[in-house]
Amino acid sequence: MTQTQPDVSFIVAAYNAAGTLAKAIDSALAQRGVSVEVIVADDCSTDETRAIAASYADRNVKLLALARNGGPAAARNEALSAATGRWLAVLDSDDTVEPDRLRRMIGRAEKAGAQIAVDNLRVIRADGTPPETMFTEQSLAETPELTLPVFIRSNALFQTTHNFGYLKPIFQHAFIERHGLRFNEALKVGEDYLFLASVMALGGRCVIEPIPGYDYQIREGSISRVLALHHIDAMIEGDKSFLRDYTLDAEAAAAQEFRERSLRRGRAFLILVQNIKDRSISGAIKTAWSNPSAVAHLRMPIAIRIHRALAPLRQLISPRTDLTAIDGVTRSRKG
Repeated sequence: MTQTQPDVSFIVAAYNAAGTLAKAIDSALAQRGVSVEVIVADDCSTDETRAIAASYADRNVKLLALARNGGPAAARNEALSAATGRWLAVLDSDDTVEPDRLRRMIGRAEKAGAQIAVDNLRVIRADGTPPETMFTEQSLAETPELTLPVFIRSNALFQTTHNFGYLKPIFQHAFIERHGLRFNEALKVGEDYLFLASVMALGGRCVIEPIPGYDYQIREGSISRVLALHHIDAMIEGDKSFLRDYTLDAEAAAAQEFRERSLRRGRAFLILVQNIKDRSISGAIKTAWSNPSAVAHLRMPIAIRIHRALAPLRQLISPRTDLTAIDGVTRSRKG
């Protein structure tokens, strides 16, 4: 009997996800109007993650047991290579999707002849506060297609604009394979941004479905809850590789420069915070003097505790410095 190609392959990178994986898989299998397969790439978990995934073997769920821990990008690449669906959908192991999500997204993408589709996120916090959507449905309805310049600019670090990088896209599998695209395994934060940017830089069109269909869980302990200096360094190197591989038009290049400045400021900010923690006044002054805009990031919640300690240093910075683009409203992005 000939096996029918599924409409969707769900790509699930999992690491010690025993507490949430079954719920994620169940939501993927509950999709209406499309056929699905679920591929779980276990990144050397030490809990019952593999056993849970294996228990679904008779329901079109495939377990890939990775030989070494390589991070979310490596796990996703393994799953991507094993996928057979017409469309690829990334699903984090602690998130869920609504039953009609893929039917809506694929329908919108195929009607437009697009190779990518994203939809609204429903943000669910572990503290039990009421869920909220990342964007209003009206704002997304007024933006039927996401362009590369807008996507890059929205992914500037610590900016006020909503970040399209948090959205969970689906990709036309044939387009991904035709161009040999894979996630950048050097990144532990931001690999999903770079992957989508690469697809768009190759001419992939991205439509937007305004109805929220992805439930994004914010929990303590995800990789990106705390942004470290080496994460930003890796993102800077990832962007350099991106620019070597793709030629951007003027608008996208300007957006890329905007993002690069934000990464440099963010890097200086983390160094500044470490200087203060180390009680290195000379180091803090040197960092602030070389990149005054980094001081503005002290308005973020992560730095409130050291705000008073830095008050004398802030007086060294010109009040005329243009810092209006930074407000410290951040959400965690899971790897």
